[in-house]
Amino acid sequence: MHPRRSPALLVAALAALLLSFLVTAPAQARAEALACGTTNAAQGRPATASSTENAGTPASAAVDGNAGTRWSSAFSDPQWLQVDLGSSQEICQVVLQWETAYATAFRVQVSGDAATWTDLYSTTTGTGGTQTLTVAGTGRYLRVHGTARATGWGYSLWELAVRTTTTTPPGGGDLGPNVHVFDPSMSSASIQATLNSVFTQMESNQFGTQRHALLFKPGSYNVTADIGFYTSIMGLGRNPDDVTINGQVRVDAGWFGGNATQNFWRSAENLSITPTGGTNQWAVSQAAPFRRMHVRGNLNLAPSGYGWASGGYIADSRIDGTVQPYSQQQWFTRDSSIGGWLNGVWNMVFSGVEGAPAQSFPEPPYTTLANSPVTREKPYLYVDSAGAYQVFVPSLRQNTRGASWPGTGTSIPLTQFYVAKPSDTAATINAALASGLNLLFTPGIYHVGQTINVTRPNTVVLGLGYATIIPDNGAVPMKVADVDGVRVAGLLFDAGSVNSPILMEVGPPGSSASHAANPISIQDVFFRIGGAHAGKATTSLVVNSDHTLIDHIWAWRGDHGAGIGWTVNTADTGLIVNGDDVTAYGLFVEHYQKYQVIWNGQRGRTIFFQNEMPYDPPSQAAWMNGSTRGYAAYKVADSVTSHEAWGLGAYCYFNVDPSIVAERGFETPVNPNVRFHSLLTVSLGGNGTINHVVNNTGGPAQGTATVPVKIVNFP
Repeated sequence: MHPRRSPALLVAALAALLLSFLVTAPAQARAEALACGTTNAAQGRPATASSTENAGTPASAAVDGNAGTRWSSAFSDPQWLQVDLGSSQEICQVVLQWETAYATAFRVQVSGDAATWTDLYSTTTGTGGTQTLTVAGTGRYLRVHGTARATGWGYSLWELAVRTTTTTPPGGGDLGPNVHVFDPSMSSASIQATLNSVFTQMESNQFGTQRHALLFKPGSYNVTADIGFYTSIMGLGRNPDDVTINGQVRVDAGWFGGNATQNFWRSAENLSITPTGGTNQWAVSQAAPFRRMHVRGNLNLAPSGYGWASGGYIADSRIDGTVQPYSQQQWFTRDSSIGGWLNGVWNMVFSGVEGAPAQSFPEPPYTTLANSPVTREKPYLYVDSAGAYQVFVPSLRQNTRGASWPGTGTSIPLTQFYVAKPSDTAATINAALASGLNLLFTPGIYHVGQTINVTRPNTVVLGLGYATIIPDNGAVPMKVADVDGVRVAGLLFDAGSVNSPILMEVGPPGSSASHAANPISIQDVFFRIGGAHAGKATTSLVVNSDHTLIDHIWAWRGDHGAGIGWTVNTADTGLIVNGDDVTAYGLFVEHYQKYQVIWNGQRGRTIFFQNEMPYDPPSQAAWMNGSTRGYAAYKVADSVTSHEAWGLGAYCYFNVDPSIVAERGFETPVNPNVRFHSLLTVSLGGNGTINHVVNNTGGPAQGTATVPVKIVNFP
């Protein structure tokens, strides 16, 4: 944010030593069961054949996943089709989908070197059609070897599918070494020592690999928890008041000279605070949610000394006293109750907040919606009366106002979750999902060489402690099927060194199922390209499924850290919405090289949007959208006939070439049913110009005074 500087990382060696003695969740052994998987191991793999009938019937057509293409051989015996599975696999099933030219006599064979073959199956009475064969054998290569044809034509297969044996880990188990669990029987001194050790390691550890979750069982604690990078503090009660911190859950910015604009990636959730001195301090910027919290006093959102701050997000919380933003540039608060709100700088947005200030944008800069149109709160971990871990999944609500708790929903025992560890592969995780388990990521860094596929309706995917998923070799790290009720929450997707086309896809292209009664939800899910390393990803999040709920994301193309540069950490767009009736709360999308957000779906709604355009275009010529100077931050497609958005801000800070101009902050078709409310643009310190706010309406944001240009309604 305005402006960001690379910090000096101050990770003490002593912290690592202390952390080795921290309290962790109890370990349990986990057994694994063998099962025949559902994934087609042959699809897309290299295939060869003894012959082909013509160029239109190649060997590859039998393993392309398309039942409308086929391999066909020459009209003679014998003939074979062979597929390379890439590595040695335990094969448990082969499915042959024959065309009318089938084999009456054939063998299914396996080999480790494509030279010496072992029969898995043989017959002289083949029937054609679709043959599902249960087999058992191990090898890298699989071959279908035909010796007698049913017709005068050759051998012809629409599809060859190969299933392999997978290990299906059971649900439940320990939460790993990076989850620190406290209970009231522990001394305050020992708990404080652990909290201090974690903070010493994480205070300035902006791009490190350590991850932590601090979990408090129901009870009262006399401690102060300073929260650093990649640290989540959470109560394990069913409701926030089940856990009380008598002290502080605090974020300040001493590590960065009193500047809070880089206080990212940390969270507080599901507990109450009785703050020392009557005021709790939470001076954060992006990706730092304050959820299901009860503050029995005031809440100060600024750093000591009132330096810069660029947050932020509160939801489902109760603040008995006054929220004090002071220097915060913008803030979004949803479905909460507050005792008061002190001030506003540029863009303060309230949706369904009891005690919120009245609508008054542009001055004071308050945008207030009485109710949130449709919400479902984030799933969370808690401990039941028997001491067992459960995940509570809140219900869908309409036209909401105020905090939801105690609320209604469903409890799912942890035994119905696969508890993932950073050593797990995507294949292991997919096997667990395919077996019907939900998924809980413990804190850590997960490298995945293939897509994690979430295909079952109502699956819960929940991350703790900023569990981070890095795709290898350009993989798309996660895809969600177009099914009801999937919930994905609490994850950080960090682009890998090989470009990924997408970091997360919700529904395949062309999704059209209605999910109005049970939508897919994405909550506290964050995306990063560069900063920790030179990452690349064309688009961070693509939403194809209708009725999806987006509840707080930060999609960030890095402007500081490692692997930063116009041609280094490349990324076109943060969010593309193709689904209809998608609702987004709390969109933070920054520094992408083309449109930051593209909205193609009908009847979309956005409540709060914060953006910075890319800092680093090397020149105006390098940042052109055809003949238009630069790209708008938020683009509603010309084909859209209904859309509405409230409380949107776009900023520029072109520090490489301050002469660069963005023609507009927002771009939209002019239609009475496409409506914007409370928009602003601003040039930070006069580093560049945004010529118009929306389309050609609104004057230029420019000059060193950093004064926003505001539009109350458009059209």
